[in-house]
Amino acid sequence: MEPLLSTAAAPPADAVKDTDTAQFAVDVIDASMTTPVIVDFWAPWCGPCKQLGPALEKAVLATRGKVRMVKLNIDDNQQIAAQMRIQSIPAVYAFFQGRPVDGFVGAVPESQIKSFVDNLVKMGGDPSDAVDQALEQAKAALDAGDTDTAGALYSQILQAVPDLPAAIAGLARVLIAMGRTDDARKVLDQAPDEARKTGDIAAVLSSLELAEQTSGQIGEIPGLRDRVARDPADHTARIDLAMALYGAGDAGAAIDALIESIRRDREWNEQAARKQLLKIFEALGPTDPVTVSGRRKLSSILFS
Repeated sequence: MEPLLSTAAAPPADAVKDTDTAQFAVDVIDASMTTPVIVDFWAPWCGPCKQLGPALEKAVLATRGKVRMVKLNIDDNQQIAAQMRIQSIPAVYAFFQGRPVDGFVGAVPESQIKSFVDNLVKMGGDPSDAVDQALEQAKAALDAGDTDTAGALYSQILQAVPDLPAAIAGLARVLIAMGRTDDARKVLDQAPDEARKTGDIAAVLSSLELAEQTSGQIGEIPGLRDRVARDPADHTARIDLAMALYGAGDAGAAIDALIESIRRDREWNEQAARKQLLKIFEALGPTDPVTVSGRRKLSSILFS
């Protein structure tokens, strides 16, 4: 999978690099599909090139990955220079989304260089937009059951923004969905303290606890149903049934079972059913339709 994001905290190691005829398509055309790329056409004998190059590199590095730069020696790569119709140097072209979008010829003052690069940053868009878009794509993939794609996307996001709670929680959810609860626990344990205080992490911690609690219980559903049918007041069986149903992916039925236990005896075992219900609500998230419906049913019992 091609990288979707560039690291915001520091410029990438290859933010400024040399290129040649063989690598031009990859370093410029392909790379510019997501990030503006400046091409500095130069030659060793060009005096103004030696002045412009360092100033251009400085401005590019200051963008911390929002703009990249490649340097092409026209003496060694005459074919590319001819294709770009380079007649004098220094010549600078900017590419975005695979095509030239701006450029200039000759040495220019630093103020003009800064303005040139700043315009490319604006053209490339706010990196936070790319992060938000990647998060949406990852969540959609996870919701669709495509854990491989979701995991790859969340990993890319964390390479760019290592402490982002939504991405940490997302990767943990992927691992839970894959049955790798031990790995999910490691991901969450490594999260910074501030991240662990967020709702995203709290929700996935509840999901992890529920996954660990319900592991291996799915096969017990028929027997638990029989126990509840024989004795509707058997709260242990009803709550165990609810957790087994949750583990089987039927959160709605799990919530209904817990609410029925609360309706029959809300104080049983120090409100055990209510505590499990709130944990499921937290794991699903406050805007999940199943949570909204469950809270409405709970309210109708508590306040009737």
